[in-house]
Amino acid sequence: MPVNPAIEGRVYPPTAPYLVGREKVREFARAVFAGHPTHSDPEAARAAGYADVVAPPTFSIVVTEATLRQLLDDPDAGVDFTRVVHGDQRFSFTRPIVAGDELVATMTITSVKSIGGHSMVTAESAIIDGTGQHVVTAVSTLVVRGDE
Repeated sequence: MPVNPAIEGRVYPPTAPYLVGREKVREFARAVFAGHPTHSDPEAARAAGYADVVAPPTFSIVVTEATLRQLLDDPDAGVDFTRVVHGDQRFSFTRPIVAGDELVATMTITSVKSIGGHSMVTAESAIIDGTGQHVVTAVSTLVVRGDE
């Protein structure tokens, strides 16, 4: 079953707030081999002008995952996760994510295309902090393989 093209333009509800923890940032930094001291040492981060440890740029996928879950759980969308291949991921930052941030993401489906029997779904997740200020926008493109 192909992806429903009518979901283009759909805006999903904001996610529950995600409180960025210092240990989560440290764990993520270790997992992606981000060795800069600002990712693990609060003093180094403060010396660099941040309130606490700074998350590596790809950490925002942790928050974005909740928005993608909304798409995958939407029966009207027609996205069969067993047929999904991650096509592209981009981030556009206003500022870095730091421990202590409380982040909320809202996803909009910006494009649904059919190409050669496959579907390409592009979703934009805007992430804001507890004051309502933009932090990062994550753009994900999923390729949903068609029937064989």
